[in-house]
Amino acid sequence: MPGSSLEGDLRSLGFDVRVSPGADRTAELLAEVPGADRVAVVDARFVGHVHSLRLALTDPRFPAAAVPGALTVQPAGRAALTRALARAGEPDTARAAAGAPAAISSDTVLPDVLAQGVETDGTPVHRPDLGSLVATVPGDPQARNEARQAVLAVDDEAVRLRSSVKARDGFFTTYCVSPYSRHIARWCARRGLTPNQVTTASLITALIAAGFAATGTRAGFAVAGLLLLLSFVLDCADGQLARYSLQYSTMGAWLDATFDRAKEYAFYAGLALGAARAGDDVWALALGAMVLQTCRHVVDFSFNEANHDAVSNTSPTAALSDKLDSVGWTVWVRRMIVLPIGERWAMIAVLTAVTTPRIVFYALLVGCGFAACYTTAGRLLRSLTRKATRTERATRALAELADSGPLAETVARAARPLARRLPAIAPPVIALLGGGALAATAALSPYGSLWPLLAAVGYVLTSGLAVARPLGGALDWLVPPAFRAAEYGTILALAARADVDGALPAAFGLVSAVAYHHYDTVYRIRGGTGAPPQWLVRVIGGHEGRILAVALLAALVTATDFTIALTALAVVVALVVLVESIRFWVSSAAPAVHDEGEPA
Repeated sequence: MPGSSLEGDLRSLGFDVRVSPGADRTAELLAEVPGADRVAVVDARFVGHVHSLRLALTDPRFPAAAVPGALTVQPAGRAALTRALARAGEPDTARAAAGAPAAISSDTVLPDVLAQGVETDGTPVHRPDLGSLVATVPGDPQARNEARQAVLAVDDEAVRLRSSVKARDGFFTTYCVSPYSRHIARWCARRGLTPNQVTTASLITALIAAGFAATGTRAGFAVAGLLLLLSFVLDCADGQLARYSLQYSTMGAWLDATFDRAKEYAFYAGLALGAARAGDDVWALALGAMVLQTCRHVVDFSFNEANHDAVSNTSPTAALSDKLDSVGWTVWVRRMIVLPIGERWAMIAVLTAVTTPRIVFYALLVGCGFAACYTTAGRLLRSLTRKATRTERATRALAELADSGPLAETVARAARPLARRLPAIAPPVIALLGGGALAATAALSPYGSLWPLLAAVGYVLTSGLAVARPLGGALDWLVPPAFRAAEYGTILALAARADVDGALPAAFGLVSAVAYHHYDTVYRIRGGTGAPPQWLVRVIGGHEGRILAVALLAALVTATDFTIALTALAVVVALVVLVESIRFWVSSAAPAVHDEGEPA
């Protein structure tokens, strides 16, 4: 193999190549490699595309990966590989003295044997879908020639570029952005730029767009719309760059998971500031749009976590959905109806450039409201008609998404005997009634009234009762979004009732900080590490504690002091949550979570 194209391919992928005549020597060479390094074993007869090797040998997300004729393991799988090599080499040493037949012959593909051994040892081996790419170890000259012809027949760079685009994306992203953003991703890869750098550039571009929107001028709005579209193009390019170059990382997962929301909500704030400069106060609309959008996401997350590993799914609604997916045009219509990020940002950008912030927010509220009704109705039908057993992991995830603080937990412990006697539908009904009563009381009562405070006390009781037993019912996934709507909606209503300058912007800041905590919780759960530490939930009070604190402030202090208190509370929550979140996501224990479908 020295001097061959295979050696050059492996070196181009960052590997230091060593040649081994057999399993025994392979074990010796691998033992010389530091334990913290990734290693790979490739058959010298391998024929295939460079991108086949790249997919198998350089993807950092898996402890072990293989294609025919090639295997790689991360440090976590090195011990399993050593044991597999020992078993493979056994017939060549100890058994040979006893006259036993050798298990490893000249025709044996050692990497394939080792991959099976590593998997048998308990380390999962990822096998990437190669599609039209070639990866094989030919057994004779004719097969080798046929394999080489198959390699020449497929342009692996074109395949690599196509595969950098998500398999499932929205209509606008698929047809209006990805055809050129993937070329931007390749341009970035060839110049050594990382996905995190592109993600950061997307954030900076969106923040500059928000700044232009905040000017309140027609030219500022037009530039803001263009920059928001550019930010979205970069947002697509960062993920495509990660897939193109297989540069997946924990930090990239965190940035990708949080920056989309930060960009969109910062732009909402910029529009509200710009409208205020023009004499139009739309802070209530901006906060309402953020509340609606965040609650939509919580519905998505909660439903998906509740059904993430369901034992079975026999819902007729799910079967109908799968049937509709077989009809091409219905797929695009259904994806556009839910107003995913591509369509939504395009609408925001165009309306910002040609209309007013008020119209932008009206369109957002109507469009997102319709999308929320459509998706929630479908999920309700699926939940009511499916026959499945919810797993313990699902009930635990819903409990973590509920974000219950010490007050609700105390009530839950006391109410457990009562909760066991309630019907299955009780938890979501109690959560919805308690939250609805609280938000309505806050919206209808004058500022300074004691009624919202009394309603908040009642909410503490109902929220504790709603989670007093495991959330394993068919509709229990509604409990976390009901809590989010109650908390965000109550803060909005109390700030609006204060009716003083700065109250709604302060409420916007508080809801932003709390929403970040809830998004952070979701991505931790999806990564398999569970919710944030309990001390964090207790320090920031849980949803019921924060509502009680805000309602108490509204009852006791003047409207002006209420604004100051909301601002201080927002700063404290943001600081505590961000410090813990950053600590977690930059730690080695943090999971790498990458979306492969366009989020709503």
